[in-house]
Amino acid sequence: METKIEIGSCRGEVMKRAELESFIMETYNAETDYPWLKYPNYEVFRHCNNRKWFALIMDVPKNKLGLQGEEMLEVVDFKCDPILIGTLREEPGFFPAYHMSKDSWITVALDGSVSDDKTKMLLDMSYEATASKTHKKNADNSSL
Repeated sequence: METKIEIGSCRGEVMKRAELESFIMETYNAETDYPWLKYPNYEVFRHCNNRKWFALIMDVPKNKLGLQGEEMLEVVDFKCDPILIGTLREEPGFFPAYHMSKDSWITVALDGSVSDDKTKMLLDMSYEATASKTHKKNADNSSL
C-alpha cells in the first residue's frame, strides 16, 4: 500500500513519500539521516549548517497515534508553534507528536487527509523555527 500526500500539484495528483523527500531536498538546504538501525524507514531531515531536525518521516502503527488498527501509516513530524498545535490537532490528519515533544512538534498523516498547502506551510514553519539565529536574522534583514 502506497501512502501519498498532495504537495504542489496543479493536476490534483497525490504526492508519494519519495516525491515529498525530493521536494524537501530541492526546496531546503537540508541533509538526510537515518539514525535508528531498528527503524530504517525513519528519515530525519536536518539543516546543513546547524544539524537541527526540521522534519522526521516515519511509518508507525495506527494504534500508536490513537487510531484503530495496527496497519502502518506514514507520517511526518514538524516543529510547530505551540499556539497552532491545539487547533491543528482538532483537524483530520493531525496527531500529538510521535517520538518528539508534544508541546512543540506535531505529527501529520501522509495519507492525503492534510492539504498540500497546509503541509508546505508547516514544513516551511518548521524549517524556519529550527534555523540558526544567524539564518533567521539574515532572512529578516533581506526583506528590508
